[in-house]
Amino acid sequence: MSKIYTKTGDDGTTALFDGTRVLKDNLRVDAYGDVDELNAFMGLVSTSVSDVDLKKVFFTVQNDLFALGAKLANPMDKKQKEKANFGEENFLFLEKIIDQYEKELNPLTSFILPGGSLPGAYCHLARTICRRAERKVVMLGKQEKINADLIIYLNRLSDLLFVLARVINKRLGAPDIPWKEQLS
Repeated sequence: MSKIYTKTGDDGTTALFDGTRVLKDNLRVDAYGDVDELNAFMGLVSTSVSDVDLKKVFFTVQNDLFALGAKLANPMDKKQKEKANFGEENFLFLEKIIDQYEKELNPLTSFILPGGSLPGAYCHLARTICRRAERKVVMLGKQEKINADLIIYLNRLSDLLFVLARVINKRLGAPDIPWKEQLS
């Protein structure tokens, strides 16, 4: 039986899918680390809701995020077997789901504060983690060639998480909390 620890990272390096060893603070590693964090947090969001339809969406998103992370861990300039498929169909799925769930919601007339219910707040927090991951992937794209669909997916996912936070809150009877500008 193999052990979970390999000791190969004890020097502060890790291996990409092509076998290249890079420092653990490498921007590519940082980017897929943020995607991994988002995926883990999506697991928390999923366990906080009871709606089967939402759990299915979160499960699909978690699988997509795993594939997205695999793409980030696989430099595009190296020739090797693809570890995961990822493309336009992934973010088109998100657009379809956004359109479906927006039908449940009243249009916004002001900015809203994250919160409402605990699962809704979790979804808002997942959205902010998603935005951070998106920023890291954009930064990586300035330095290395990456699949542009990864950025589009993360952008759509943050939109979906905003919509789902509102849907969750509505289904739980927790209204959106409008932001009120403080006048001095």
